[in-house]
Amino acid sequence: MAQLTLNEAEVALLGDAGFFVRPSFLGRALALDARNEAARLVHEGALQRAGIRRGGSHRVDDAVRGDSITWVDETVSSAALREVLDRFEALRRTLNEGAYLGLRRTELQLAHYPATGAGYQRHRDAFPGDDNRRVTAIVYLNDGWQPEHGGALRLHLEPPLDVEPRLDTLVVFRSEVVEHEVLPSFADRFAITAWYSAR
Repeated sequence: MAQLTLNEAEVALLGDAGFFVRPSFLGRALALDARNEAARLVHEGALQRAGIRRGGSHRVDDAVRGDSITWVDETVSSAALREVLDRFEALRRTLNEGAYLGLRRTELQLAHYPATGAGYQRHRDAFPGDDNRRVTAIVYLNDGWQPEHGGALRLHLEPPLDVEPRLDTLVVFRSEVVEHEVLPSFADRFAITAWYSAR
């Protein structure tokens, strides 16, 4: 089972600023394996266009969100993606031990933004008072990413912070606190996102 630790600066940033960024999470070899598996799934048509809203008001709207997604769980056939799931489970336990967040459940989603200027407008992953999602954690699977590719994750802080989606970069933030968006992407952009809930 994967073991992770948080340093004092990361715990402090998550509590005070609502986020932290770590330059390496999976290790280069696993990140590349996961990226290759993600590309294979896209090629095979295994991802579905992501929508907005839930229930009867659910719809696909390219102007709001341009990615395609699939969920990742313990039934996935890919050894690389199962290992990624294991790492995110280890991160959940570590967040509980280091920051006392009481996180009980992990949802994991693979997303692909095509190189067509696809993005995701400013939003929160949860709303105040809703404990369904407390923490969002994202790892990027994009080797050789360049500034001209766009696709940064913009965290709407004071001042705003742009995080380039470079291979193996981990971003963790409080779901109900940090508004964020994906800026238009002009290269294929892969990310795996975990949402941690308290129920």
